[in-house]
Parts: sequence; C-alpha cells; structure tokens
Amino acid sequence: MSTRRSDKYEGRYAARTKVMRSSAMRDLMSLADRREVISLAGGFPATDTFPKEVFDRINADISVTRRALSLQYGPTEGFDLLKDDIATVMAAEGTKVDPAHILITTGGQQAIDLVTKTFVDPGDVVLAEGPSYAGALTTFSSYQTTVLHVPMDASGLVVDELEALMDRLTAEGRRAKFLYIVPTFSNPGGTTLTLERRRRLVDLAAERELLIVEDNPYGILRYDGEPLPTLLSLDRDANVIYLGSFSKILSPGIRTGWIVAPPAILHKCVFGKQATDLCSSPLNQLFVHEFVAGGDWLDYVERLKILYRSRRDVLLGALAEEFPEGSTWTVPEGGFFVWATLPAPVHTGDLLVKAIEENVAFVRGDAFYMDGQGSSSMRLNFSGNAEERIQEGVRRLGAVIKDQIELYRALGL
Repeated sequence: MSTRRSDKYEGRYAARTKVMRSSAMRDLMSLADRREVISLAGGFPATDTFPKEVFDRINADISVTRRALSLQYGPTEGFDLLKDDIATVMAAEGTKVDPAHILITTGGQQAIDLVTKTFVDPGDVVLAEGPSYAGALTTFSSYQTTVLHVPMDASGLVVDELEALMDRLTAEGRRAKFLYIVPTFSNPGGTTLTLERRRRLVDLAAERELLIVEDNPYGILRYDGEPLPTLLSLDRDANVIYLGSFSKILSPGIRTGWIVAPPAILHKCVFGKQATDLCSSPLNQLFVHEFVAGGDWLDYVERLKILYRSRRDVLLGALAEEFPEGSTWTVPEGGFFVWATLPAPVHTGDLLVKAIEENVAFVRGDAFYMDGQGSSSMRLNFSGNAEERIQEGVRRLGAVIKDQIELYRALGL
C-alpha cells in the first residue's frame, strides 16, 4: 500500500490561499443534519414556515407564464422588476432608493465579495466592528486584507474608538478602504447602533471621506423598540454602500441579495459580477418577484417576527436558568443572535469539543475576530430551533460549562 504523498500542487497555489480561512459556521453545518445534535450555531431562518400553497402557486405561475425566461441567462445587473420590488422592501424600513442604483447579487455573501473585490488590493486595511460577521472576515482574508477591529459596546460600534483608529492610521501614512458594519441587530452580537451614533458615524464619514459598507440582512426583523433609520437613509454625501438580502425574510436557499451604491461604484461591481457568475439565477429572481409583488410578504414577515420573538425569549430565559454566575449576554431587539460571554478562564474553543460530545453546538467567539479576541464568548442562534430544543440545548450547554469550570477549579486555574 502506498503512503499518502504531500500535496504535489503546493508550489502552484496563489499566495492568497495561505491566508484564506474557513467559515466557522460552514464547518459546523454538517451537524445540522444530525437530529440528535441541537445546533445553536447556524443562522438558520425558519423556512418550514413558508406556506406550501404560496410556494406551489408561484412555481406554477412561473412555469406557465415565464418558463423560458426563468431558464435563460439574465442581465448581470438583475431584472428591473425585482429591483422595483427591492425598493418596495427597503421603503418598508424607511429607506428610499432609486432602483437604478441596485445590483442583484447571488445572496448577501456575494455582495460582500463584490464590494471587497472592487476596492481592496493585498495589504489594504479594512475596518470592521469587533466582533464582526465571520463570513465577511472570511472574504476579507481571501483578498489578503489587514482587518482592524473597532470595539463595540451595548450601544453598538464605538465611534470615538473608530475616530482614534483612523487618526492612528493617518499618522502611519495609511488609510482604510472602508468600514464594514452590521448596525442593526449585529451578527454576532445582536446589538444595535443607537441613533446618536448613527448620525455621528455618517457625519464622521463625510468629514473624513470614509466609505461605509452597511450590511443590513436583519433590519426588518425587529421584535422590540422603535425602528431606526439605516445609515444609507442618513447619508447625504454618497459615502454608504448598502447590502441587503432575502435570506432572512424569505429563504437563504433562494440566494438573492443586492447592493445599493452610487452609479460609479455599481458599475465596477457589475464588472466583478460578470467575472464571477455572469448573472444571478433568473428563476430565483422571478420567485422573489412573484412573492413580493403578490403583496403577502409583509404579512409573512410579521408572522416570522412573532415566532422569532418567542424563540428569543425562550433562549434568554434558559440562559438565566442554566448559565453559571458571572456569565453575561446581549438582549437583542431583533435579528437572530445572542452573544454570551463566560467567566474567565473558560475558553469556548475548548468548550466546543465537549459540547459537541453532548450533542449541542455553538460558534466560538474568536471566529468573529481576526486577532484572537472573543475567546471566552460564543454566538447562540434562536431562530432555527423549536422552543423545546432551544431549552434543551441550553440545558446541555450549561451543564458542560459548569463541568468545565469545576475542572478549572480542581486544577487551581
């Protein structure tokens, strides 16, 4: 039997492959298919709630009226009819946009990739809130960026810290290409940038010519509190690129997202998309169009909000019952996630192995940083499980944490 050789292609790979990193969520996806594992890791929407009769009707209508169009190549920019629908969806959140400034993408992840591809050269600096969406960090690393995190607190990104970081970069003769931020129900933190800080951030962007990439996949899923304006709606100087997605309010499997940007930026992103996939799926675009244009989408979102609010409350209640003294967690007003921090010296990387052995999973906190922070924290999802599974998952997780703390005590740590 021959022994396995080392990778014979090792000398041919591009330099960027050395800094590429896997998404922590994708690595845990295989667990979702194992019924015995309660995964609090993924950001799964409750797609089983989508009405079967609506699904069947839309597909039948497309087959009868637009079958040839749905199976053909489409325009790289996306169908105009869907751009109009996206403008309708954004208007429901208080943001008015010109459909001509919209580019349809294959999911929100491609939107992040296209913007990064458009602006970043190897070694460039990208600013990101910390903790930050791990999927965005995966993209930034693949383009060989230097990611610098801006601290967050209960009120979202700390704008004063951002300004200080920009001053430091200026003194070093460097400049960030853009700031990436999920200001509303952030992933993973669940925090929301306050109105005061939103205004200050937009003003700072105008003062310093800072480009802001606003990722807003959860904004319409608000369960408590008053809606806040998007950064895009506050922007008066064309400093904000807006990223949206139907993954959380319709289906991630439909792989439909969008970019709103000034025409010059959008033009460059279109070139990048042509080189990536030519166009987003016409079939998927037509499905989303029929759903939004049919007028039932807002009622569906309202039903989702009731469901997710209840699941969030169950998770928060279970944390209060099962997590040890000294633990803290965010209380999100919307979105999908709670960010929990355990008392030192618990390291959630070590904890994850033991948790999976007990058939419960989460995402370790350091996956949401590029610099090793977050080692005592974890991201917990409440959208993807029924209430009884959330309770049982937190019970299992709490028991593992307490066992780990007892082990530390026995070792004198």
